Amino acid sequence: MMAKMTQLTISCQNRAGALAEIAGVLGKANVNIQAFNVGSAGTMGYVQFIVDHPSRAKRKLEGEGFSCYEERVVYLTVSNVPGALFRLASKLAAKDINIGAGYQTTVKGSGKASVVLAVSDLAVADRIR
Repeated sequence: MMAKMTQLTISCQNRAGALAEIAGVLGKANVNIQAFNVGSAGTMGYVQFIVDHPSRAKRKLEGEGFSCYEERVVYLTVSNVPGALFRLASKLAAKDINIGAGYQTTVKGSGKASVVLAVSDLAVADRIR
């Protein structure tokens, strides 16, 4: 099942402690992190978050001087079995939906995986089963 969520992308320096600093701001604001992805290019980094209170998170992070970008994404659960990503990506491709970014996680031994995707057409992607 797909759900439309708000993803926050926070720009930061690619340095030790950057993630801890950002996560600390969210923790102090009583914002729960549901999913995250970290990346970098040279000295610049970014963290993408799905949180339970995106507006509060954005306000608090910007108040601490962080640049935040909001984007609507799909957040879904798929079976944690070989070929699950292939089936999902194939269904999206068949509808000419581009996946611009994505990340996923699971708990060891779990039969389900959580997936976050930034896609070119949220409305059509939301109807795919």
